Amino acid sequence: MSGTSLVTARERTLAVLGGEPDDATLRRYLHGIAGVDAVGLEQRAAALGTRSIKTTSKQWALDRIISLIDLTTLEGADTPGKVRSLVAKAMNPDPTDASTPRVAAVCVYGDMVPYAIDALGAMHGDPDDGRISVAAVATAFPSGRSSLEIKLADTAEAVANGADEIDMVIDRGAFLAGRYGLVFDQIAAVKEACRRPDGTSASLKVILETGELVTYDNVRRASWLSILAGGDFIKTSTGKVQPAATLPVTLLMLEVVRDWHRMTGQRIGVKPAGGIRASKDAIKYLVTVAETVGEEWLVPHLFRFGASSLLNDVLLQRQKLATGHYSGPDYVTID
Repeated sequence: MSGTSLVTARERTLAVLGGEPDDATLRRYLHGIAGVDAVGLEQRAAALGTRSIKTTSKQWALDRIISLIDLTTLEGADTPGKVRSLVAKAMNPDPTDASTPRVAAVCVYGDMVPYAIDALGAMHGDPDDGRISVAAVATAFPSGRSSLEIKLADTAEAVANGADEIDMVIDRGAFLAGRYGLVFDQIAAVKEACRRPDGTSASLKVILETGELVTYDNVRRASWLSILAGGDFIKTSTGKVQPAATLPVTLLMLEVVRDWHRMTGQRIGVKPAGGIRASKDAIKYLVTVAETVGEEWLVPHLFRFGASSLLNDVLLQRQKLATGHYSGPDYVTID
């Protein structure tokens, strides 16, 4: 992102807020947003979740799901070997079927980024061009409990290691305490830490950890706050807290993205993460995206699934569509 576009982003935020993004201005703006009708939201999500699709559409949907997955390993026991295995699966999800799409990205801890890039080789690049990005979690993931200095160093190290995307966590304690200016400033500082020496930037996904935000109103406010502060994506969860991604919460975040686009013309991405394990559930998310913001959002730079086990189920469903039966349990690798 160029310096000019950064200035434009700040000008856009100031115009939307009608002033500097301090606690008072942000509180006035965020609490001025209409409250969420919880019953209506859940009814809309349930209705979208009942939509059926034809078999021909199912093949398209399964392939699209694969192409939107951030294949993830975020465990304390991760090793370079495990990351190389993850990358091998990302590049070639089904060795028996060359028509299987590649995933969008692999998502790892920052210190694992060099191993992921090395394993990807020439396949490392923009998923919109058919390659695979490397995403790194940062900012004291998953708790976010550290100083800003450490969060920025965490981010800068991952970017210096070659990460294409940064998945940061917001300070939920500060947000819930109403310290909106602090949360805004931290997101904006992390956004600046995503800049590379050549002036380009790693894409920034802002994790809300919706399971800790308690109310739909808080999810809506946190979504607006993250976008105002410069997030390129808003992401539901770390996957370490329950509940993680849910269809009503994702629908709510998509509605914020839709309203921001109508207001500013800027497209922001959405990433539900955690708990999406079955193809039938992932298809509900595709329908919800298409019905809420349009099918043009179903591309890697605007929508992702954060998942570790979803890919296996999608591969089994693809194989059943092709052959009429499920393969044995050894058809897919065990994550």
